[in-house]
Amino acid sequence: MSLIELKDIQKTYFMGDIAVPVLKGISLEINEGEFATLMGASGSGKSTLMNILGCLDRPTSGEYWLGGKEVSRLGADGRAFLRNHKIGFVFQNFNLLPRTSAIENVIMPLTYTAEMLSDRQARSRGRELLDRVGLGDRIDHEPSQLSGGQQQRVAIARALINNPSVLFADEPTGNLDSHTSQEILSMFDKLNKEEGITIILVTHDLSIARHAKRVIRIQDGLIVKNANGEINSPLPDIATGEVK
Repeated sequence: MSLIELKDIQKTYFMGDIAVPVLKGISLEINEGEFATLMGASGSGKSTLMNILGCLDRPTSGEYWLGGKEVSRLGADGRAFLRNHKIGFVFQNFNLLPRTSAIENVIMPLTYTAEMLSDRQARSRGRELLDRVGLGDRIDHEPSQLSGGQQQRVAIARALINNPSVLFADEPTGNLDSHTSQEILSMFDKLNKEEGITIILVTHDLSIARHAKRVIRIQDGLIVKNANGEINSPLPDIATGEVK
């Protein structure tokens, strides 16, 4: 079943009287429970597309269906509601609040929803998520007391606090060493396989993209199709450069 459906999405920015097209007609479907990677070089349009998918921006034209609802024309309040209830974000720079404990960072998004949870209920949910990401013994630690990998785990727990329909990860390992990156990617694998969470990961790194079940390439504002006319892109072998 399609969770996300894009129909001829276009996005044009204006610099004075000059139109700058960034997305030039993106049509795409992503099903519930998929783990997909969105790949593209700098300037390809992948960040603009991610902003639209994450309801941080609206397309100039086209339709964006999320969970069976057309959301591309929603105003700021409508998009904020969806972000708070349907979408989780994990960023490259973690975006944790300094001088704030791990559990306070995790439960922070609950203050923007209409869920009437007591502080005890919110903390119980936060502790459960920190346990799930392996940080049950770090709930009172502030970001400065945590490693980069631990901070990203806190960020993942925070992204899951509202039980989102889809988790967007924007270069989530960009500030981590290779070993820690593999740990974070393994966590995404587990969340997808064991809990069925839909994950869309943005990266330019082939080794990162290989963790996803599906790779979607964007170039010059368009989805790149393979030889069969499909939008799922095969990746080259790291050692030989040959496409598998």
